[in-house]
Amino acid sequence: MKNRIERMTQEQAEEIAFHWHYEGEYSFYDMEADEEDLQELLSAEARGDAYYSVIQGQELVGFFCFFPVSNQTIEIGLGMKPELTGKGKGQQFVEAGIQYIISKSRPDHLTLSVATFNQRAIKVYKKAGFVEEGSFLQETNGGRYLFIKMNYQCY
Repeated sequence: MKNRIERMTQEQAEEIAFHWHYEGEYSFYDMEADEEDLQELLSAEARGDAYYSVIQGQELVGFFCFFPVSNQTIEIGLGMKPELTGKGKGQQFVEAGIQYIISKSRPDHLTLSVATFNQRAIKVYKKAGFVEEGSFLQETNGGRYLFIKMNYQCY
């Protein structure tokens, strides 16, 4: 079944914020774990036109957010419904988001940041064509975590 990508509704934002809970160390990605991210997701004004839902049939299966860094670069964030992670669907999901934003905005580069412990996601991003550009420490979710910055060359 084909995915649809469309602007996120308030109902979808609330479903992600309050009902998507990941297992074990991946609970790091629960929206309630980071107050700033939670507030941005729940505010229609803060979400603006940056947040998009991924719908399969009638089911919300994931989301993307796209933030212009420059005229040529867009930073992306994403999340899959917890029950769908770790089942071999990540690469197709990531590639759908890449193709969507390339067709919509025509950037030269996409970037994303991922926590270094999330080797499962790093593997997916590499298979989708992202390459590591470096690492950095970031304060989030009540601690300091090491992240990898990854880059995707669009053309």
